[in-house]
Amino acid sequence: MYEVKADPLEASFAEAARVDEVAELRAELATMRGRMDAQAVAAARPALAGAGGAISAERKAFVEAYLRKGVETGVELKSLAAVTGDAGGYAVPREIDAMIDRTLKAISPIRAIANVVTVGTSGYRKLVTTGGVASGWVAENGARPVTDTPTFAEVAPPMGELYANPAATQAMLDDAAFDVEQWLANEVATEFARAEGAAFVNGNGTNKPRGFLAGPITAETDGVRAFGTIQYLASGAAGGFPATSPQDRLIDLIQSLRSPYRQGAAFVMNSATLTAIRKFKTADGAFLWQPGLIEGRPDTLLGYPIVEAEDMPDIAANSYSIAFGNFRAGYLIAERSETQILRDPFTNKPFVQFYAVKRIGGAVSNSEAIKLMKFSAS
Repeated sequence: MYEVKADPLEASFAEAARVDEVAELRAELATMRGRMDAQAVAAARPALAGAGGAISAERKAFVEAYLRKGVETGVELKSLAAVTGDAGGYAVPREIDAMIDRTLKAISPIRAIANVVTVGTSGYRKLVTTGGVASGWVAENGARPVTDTPTFAEVAPPMGELYANPAATQAMLDDAAFDVEQWLANEVATEFARAEGAAFVNGNGTNKPRGFLAGPITAETDGVRAFGTIQYLASGAAGGFPATSPQDRLIDLIQSLRSPYRQGAAFVMNSATLTAIRKFKTADGAFLWQPGLIEGRPDTLLGYPIVEAEDMPDIAANSYSIAFGNFRAGYLIAERSETQILRDPFTNKPFVQFYAVKRIGGAVSNSEAIKLMKFSAS
């Protein structure tokens, strides 16, 4: 009888134990959910070093101390002027500088196809041979006469200081959710790309690069014209293409470039010029322009990539609206490897201005590697 009465009691004890276990499990589940929510909030904040990146001491000092608060401790000082070392700025950490360079290459069309070299000073010089190295054939035991000495020419790209001056309020900088690093890199890169894109095409070489349209241009062919002079081909009509077979002029432009340079060559024009060319068709009705169907592949014209540079002139009388060439061989961009920043909280209160500057130069290095189309009858 006692054993029969004890069975319900033991069952009630077991039920109470299960209730306690369920409560403990619910408490652990709530704790785990809280941790996951905290991690999600942390992940939503802009990361200083990018996804999963480690924050270097230099980078943390530059962003968190100098950019946000103006504290200069731990930031590397650089000279902005060669003659006044005390009038300097603060060197951007290499991670942020690389971010600016990547953005520049993405939105500055000429930089993406030209030869970019990093220099240590503003006095960069490059020697190129204009006639090649002479050689000859001899018998195994024949004499080796002296060959002609090649002719050298010096390329000195004009350099200038490219600057940008974005501004932010101190309240924005104090906001922990504001990604000041990404904002500054995007602002500086956008301004730099806009200014250098125009200079690489039309720059006059005075405190800025010399554009490939700003140098001497002639109708003389390779081997005849002077070094540094670019050849042009006439479109066949004043201010436009001829009414019949306009695509033939584009073929003439391509074939005027020597075969070694056609490997890696590209068309450069603005969107208005491209609009007119996209309507050209062959005799069987096929378009000369072909879209890049694969991501990352550019559109092509007669098999060559098209680079849209809005600084190229529109089609008009005697305009050089189309360039075709191997810009990797034909145009040289020389730049200092570091960008400097000066923080100015006083000039335009309540805004904090960030004066960014970089030394950049550019010039035609091989005039045989670039050809132009002039929209004229001859």
